[in-house]
Order: sequence, then structure tokens, then C-alpha cells
Amino acid sequence: MSVQDLALQRDKYRHLTNEEWRWLLQQVEGRERTADKLPCFAAIDDWWYPVRLSLEQCSSELTARYKASLVERPLRSKSKVERSAADLTAGYGVDTWFLSEHFTHTDYVEQNEELCRIAKHNFKIKNSKLKIQNSSLEVHHSTAEEFLETAGQYDLIYLDPARRDAHGGKVFRLEDCTPNVVTLLPTLLRHLTPDGQILLKLSPMLDITQAVNTLTISPSPLTFDVHVIAVKNEVKEVLLLSGGNGSITAIDLAEPDKAFRFTREEEQLSTINSPTSLNSRLSTLNYLYEPNAAILKAGAYKLLGTRFGLQKLDTNTHLYASDHLIADFPGRVWRIERTLKDRKDLPSGLHQANVLTRNHPLRPEELKKKLHLRDGGTAFIIGARVAGRPTLYLGYPA
Repeated sequence: MSVQDLALQRDKYRHLTNEEWRWLLQQVEGRERTADKLPCFAAIDDWWYPVRLSLEQCSSELTARYKASLVERPLRSKSKVERSAADLTAGYGVDTWFLSEHFTHTDYVEQNEELCRIAKHNFKIKNSKLKIQNSSLEVHHSTAEEFLETAGQYDLIYLDPARRDAHGGKVFRLEDCTPNVVTLLPTLLRHLTPDGQILLKLSPMLDITQAVNTLTISPSPLTFDVHVIAVKNEVKEVLLLSGGNGSITAIDLAEPDKAFRFTREEEQLSTINSPTSLNSRLSTLNYLYEPNAAILKAGAYKLLGTRFGLQKLDTNTHLYASDHLIADFPGRVWRIERTLKDRKDLPSGLHQANVLTRNHPLRPEELKKKLHLRDGGTAFIIGARVAGRPTLYLGYPA
């Protein structure tokens, strides 16, 4: 039964108080909303769910498992005896749960009392469907700053700072989040074991270079690996993990085998394949490529073309072309049928297409109107600046 249907049947549950009724509706809605996002929990009958906002803000099972894999590798060769972790902004506790598999003790720290109550219940559940052996999990109702005043040292400290200001508006800079990781960093370092790590989950809107530079300017500079995580071409999270070599991983978890790894120095030293000769070669370019959202967010604009042997259409156009098909490209690929100048170059009978523009003077709606096209179909009209000139392609998914 859906939560909408259940909400209309209050008379059948007169034995419940209003508070119990609201709790029942919250549980039904929570299970509905997270069936796809957190299937492991939805399979447990007695799992509790928080209010809608907490569910919307929490990690998915897919991204939580990825975070856990980052700390699994460096710890795999070491004994789990006396290995500890702390999630200082635990929320619903999804990340806490999956990270805890790799530690003997994990502290869940959260300032919302209701979330702590729910976590205490959920963490006591032992269920084989989760296929995970958790460490000892201890719940602390506290702010991160207060908890650290009496805390010990940890092999991993994890934070997902709140990205809302006092008025509920969204913020993106590290300094504007709660807690302020920049000012808290010296305290975090004091609570790390000698080989301990800090893992930060940050906004997809974050300026990655600025954030890394902000955190590494200190008396004891840290080096952070960056992980840009997308799911089905939508960037979900930006992670910073201390203790690495400064590498950047752009990964779409729907296609994890196509992860793109590089360093900022590699991108800076890479050269763009000159687009100046493209106009004379348009008829020989058979395939067009657009990197996935994670790669675009990570900023591997030049290096991507170099590694795959592709021609970049323009310095500021993040589309690429080739004569032959690159089958393992991490992103969308179209087979170019022809270039267009105006409507008369369209095939007869083509009245609908998927229209998109990249670094082109016209927006998709304007271009669609100009070409008298409706949305839909399998054809794509792609407008882009190519070697300095606005150009239109007609293509189909390769």
C-alpha cells in the first residue's frame, strides 16, 4: 500500500495516537522513497526511516559502498584489531554503516537527537541480507566540535559538512559549510593515528581546485586524492581523501570499468589537438564524443583527447571527434551522418530530434525552433563551436 493510500485510511487506525500515526506514515514513505536508493535497508522489515529531508540528503547504497572501497584497500593488508573510525556528521548513518565494515570500532556522531534514536535502533539489527560484518558501532548525540574535545585518535575521520546556511540557502565553499572543515582541520589532524586518513564528502557544485588548495595550505600540508562520483551521468558527490598522491578519479558508477584517472599536472602538461584544420576535415569525421559528467566536473579536458587519440572541436568546446569508433569511450558517442547549415540540409521526413548545444550561440530551444523540429526520435542535432565557427551535426547514437 502506498503512503498516499494509507494516509486516507486514518479511521481504520483510531487505536493509534496522532504521533504514532505520523510515525507509521513516515516509515511507509521512507521505505517507498528508498527502495531503489537503499535496497539493502528496504529488505529489512524492522529498519527505521527518518523524515524526508534526511532521506533526500543521505548517500545512496551505491555511493556509500564506493566510499567504503576507498578505505578497504589500504587497510586490507593490516589487522582489523584496534582500527577505529569516526563519522562526525553521520545523519541517517548510511555511510557510517558501510564504512564500519573495515574497522573494529566506529563512532557515529550526530547533533540531531531523532536521527541518533533511529541509528541506535538500526545499528542493533543483525541481518544476513546486508552481507556485511560491521564493527562495534557507538552512537553519540553531539556536534563534531564537542565530540572531539574528549575523543581519542582514529584511523579514519569522515565528514559530510552541511551545505546550508542559517537561512536554509545552499552554500558550496568549504568555509561556509557546517562544520567549517578549514578551521577544524588542525583539530582533525590531532585526532588521527600516524597513518590515519580524512575523508570528506563535498558538494557536486564545489570548485575542486579551490577546495584542495584551501585544505593544503597549512603548517602540515596534506595531499588529497579527489574522487568525482556520478551515477547515470549525474554527478552525485565529490570526495577528498587524504594520504594519496593527488590523483583525480572521475567515475560513473553505472560504468565503473570506464573510470578515468589522472593528475592535475598531467592535464596541465597535455596539449590540445589543434582544431584549426577541422573545418577542412568535417566530411571525414565520423564520430562525435561527449565525456560523462564526472570527467567534465573533474576537468580532464585536454588529457582526455590525448589518451583516446581524439580531436577536440574547439578550446572551449568539450566535444571530441574521430574518424573511427572508440568503443570504450567514457561518455556518449554519436555517429555523424552529416553537417548542416540550415533546415534545407535536414533529411526529408525528419521532423523530430533530440537537440543539444555545447558552446554554440543558440540555445537548444532556439535551434529547435529555427529547424522546425519537435522533441523525440533517435536523431540528434548537436550544435557546437568548431574551430571558432558555429557548426551543426546530425547524428545517431553509435
